[in-house]
Amino acid sequence: MLKCSYLCSLKKRVVTTEKIMLYIVILILFVLVPDIYIWWQFVRENPIGLNILYWMPTAALFAALAVAMSGHYVEALMKPFFVLMLCFAMPKLLFAICSLAGKGLGTFIPAAFTVGNIVGLAVAAIVLCGAVYGFTIGWKRMEVKEISIAFAELPDAFDGYTIVQLSDLHIGTYTSSPEVVRKLVNTVNAIKPDAILFTGDLVNTSPKELDIFMDVLSRLKAADGVYSILGNHDYCTYRRYDTPDGQRKNLAEVKRRERELGWHLLLNEHHVIHRGTDSIAILGVENDGKPPFPALADLPKAIKGLPKDVFKVLMSHDPTHWRRAILPETDIPLTLSGHTHAMQLKIGNFSPSQWQYPEWGGIYTEGNRTLHVSTGTGSNVPFRLGAWPEIDVIRLTLSSSLCKGGLCWTAKRKKF
Repeated sequence: MLKCSYLCSLKKRVVTTEKIMLYIVILILFVLVPDIYIWWQFVRENPIGLNILYWMPTAALFAALAVAMSGHYVEALMKPFFVLMLCFAMPKLLFAICSLAGKGLGTFIPAAFTVGNIVGLAVAAIVLCGAVYGFTIGWKRMEVKEISIAFAELPDAFDGYTIVQLSDLHIGTYTSSPEVVRKLVNTVNAIKPDAILFTGDLVNTSPKELDIFMDVLSRLKAADGVYSILGNHDYCTYRRYDTPDGQRKNLAEVKRRERELGWHLLLNEHHVIHRGTDSIAILGVENDGKPPFPALADLPKAIKGLPKDVFKVLMSHDPTHWRRAILPETDIPLTLSGHTHAMQLKIGNFSPSQWQYPEWGGIYTEGNRTLHVSTGTGSNVPFRLGAWPEIDVIRLTLSSSLCKGGLCWTAKRKKF
């Protein structure tokens, strides 16, 4: 067991190092190369002061990355890093692409270079405006998403059963805007759900983030209670500790505080809810993701003791768990996940999250099995554009004649 733990830990460090190196290469290609092009083409012949001013955002970005890689001030540096990326680096990248395209066409059409620069400026300005909106308003602009899902096997007494799914709250991000959390709690309570299911990532890196939010979060109420699981951030691995047991103590404190809130924290466990002679089971597993994320789910343990025909609702933070284990190893009809955040960026039906996750946001079906992926209620970086924070109101209904294969669903959104 010790040998396995060591090898797993070593593999995790290797994967993390590889990812860090990949990020550095990406930064050089997509930040430094466009910067050099713009500087050479438009800035270098200007006074030295303007040259220094031009390079300051890029220097600050790489400095922030270097400090974060050392393991210090990671959480504090996340916002300035992404502000620099989205408000400076991304507009410059898009301008450079348009300018270079115009320059290439300019070989055949002389006016194309000027047109390319004008188009590049327009695109850069639009991206900058979108980034500013995402950092100032978008990450607080919560929406209520109402979803109805029909199942043939749902017990009669649970027809119309209402679940509010919250996910990825990342509570520390709201330290500067606690009124958003109060509004969230009031909105959820006004829905009067039968159950509230929180699918992980309550904190960013530390249980101390909960200090000013314990009272307000304890006010979340549902007829059958509040149930929760751990997400990858809740294991408190995204920081440097001075003692060998620092991470373990912080994880234990996260668990203690969730229970102090009055939530039922399910760690590879289940809870049965009764309505007369009918019942459904709420299951929760620990995080189960691909490296470097923890893989600690134990589905057999979570299911153990349940009647085979009981209707099951499973909470599993990482949606990749659905195809890897839940579909092939269980008969669970409904799984609720989070984790992806839709990368906090969505334009129409497109999100860069889909490059990494086959199931990244919304409803997915396989036969009579359903996965709902919440794109998140909070933000580990205070930025969202298009992928607005959401409260998911899921109503379970019995299948009707309109549902093919015993399963159907509908969804609508409203802002609050």
